[in-house]
Amino acid sequence: MRKLIAFDEDTFDKLKQLGRDRMATFQELADEAFADLLKKHGIPIDLRDALRESARVEGATDKSPPRPRTRKARAR
Repeated sequence: MRKLIAFDEDTFDKLKQLGRDRMATFQELADEAFADLLKKHGIPIDLRDALRESARVEGATDKSPPRPRTRKARAR
């Protein structure tokens, strides 16, 4: 899907330079930026991330609460 995004000239120049410095395309920079944004807000990026998050959440809720520890009386 293609979308049009507007940048001010200074920002676009800095993004172009960053792309040159890292030998990355503008698309690669955008993919990285949006992936970081989704991760920051806890939204899975792909199916693998969604499954990993689902397993983590289910694993946390399936655990029973730990039993209280009781001290055994020492024999004297």
